[in-house]
Amino acid sequence: MIWNSGWRLASAVSNAGGLGLLGAGSMYPEVLREHIQKCKKATEKPFGVNVPMLYPNLEEIIDIIIEEGVKIVFTSAGNPATYTSRLKEEGITVVHVVSSVKFALKAQQAGVDAVVAEGFEAGGHNGREETTTFTLIPMVREKIDIPLIAAGGIATGNGMLAAMILGADGVQIGSRFVASNESSSHIAFKKKVVEAKEGDTLLTLKELAPVRMMKNKFFEDVIALYATNPTTEQLKELLGRARAKRGMFEGDLEEGELEIGQIAGLIHDIKPAASIVEEIINDFNKAKKAVVATL
Repeated sequence: MIWNSGWRLASAVSNAGGLGLLGAGSMYPEVLREHIQKCKKATEKPFGVNVPMLYPNLEEIIDIIIEEGVKIVFTSAGNPATYTSRLKEEGITVVHVVSSVKFALKAQQAGVDAVVAEGFEAGGHNGREETTTFTLIPMVREKIDIPLIAAGGIATGNGMLAAMILGADGVQIGSRFVASNESSSHIAFKKKVVEAKEGDTLLTLKELAPVRMMKNKFFEDVIALYATNPTTEQLKELLGRARAKRGMFEGDLEEGELEIGQIAGLIHDIKPAASIVEEIINDFNKAKKAVVATL
């Protein structure tokens, strides 16, 4: 959710009854501080910060989270043992995002309070195993004792119910909230997501950090480069810097990196975050009643 989940979206989700998360991956430390402070003013409900550990300035980011009194942190794309103990010492609930049973067990051993098991349907940076959410959730549930949150390919109440039947205690939803009024991404990107169809995204760049993105000119350039058996350095050169910002935040639909999940094919409109939360919960309750009625 980098370049999508700032204080407006996080506070709107929390005010609607969900748990809003600030996407720290696209923020310099002082920008994150500003978003935390604005989020605290915009909601009295709990909210958290997602910290992708593959980005720089981690120490400063963790310091700011502690200084600003954030109570919930989701870590991802790194070793959960790095900061879990320190955060928990400060009374912070720690959740770690994983893409496999192996890393779920490591997260549990590191002392996290819960894990997010994310299938490879998810947008943005992803696992190399390509395990789908439908398969991953019951396998992780079988092995861990702490709370389990499902992610990847979930944007509806039906999807939420399915994940919980498979063993999840809750769900984390990203892509659906990209197409919200409060998302900080460019309107051109939001409209592109709404127009997406099945097969419009693909996981690539595994040699760097696997990422699911929409097919556009930049994506085709990546595929063309792969045809030449490129080195890792050549892939890095093509990717360059700020490619995701260029696409999602600045709206360059040709040369930008457009990160979104496979579930984009089920996203048909842009609406307020509160309406999205309400719709998901209503659909969840209807689906649950329908399932119970068949038993």
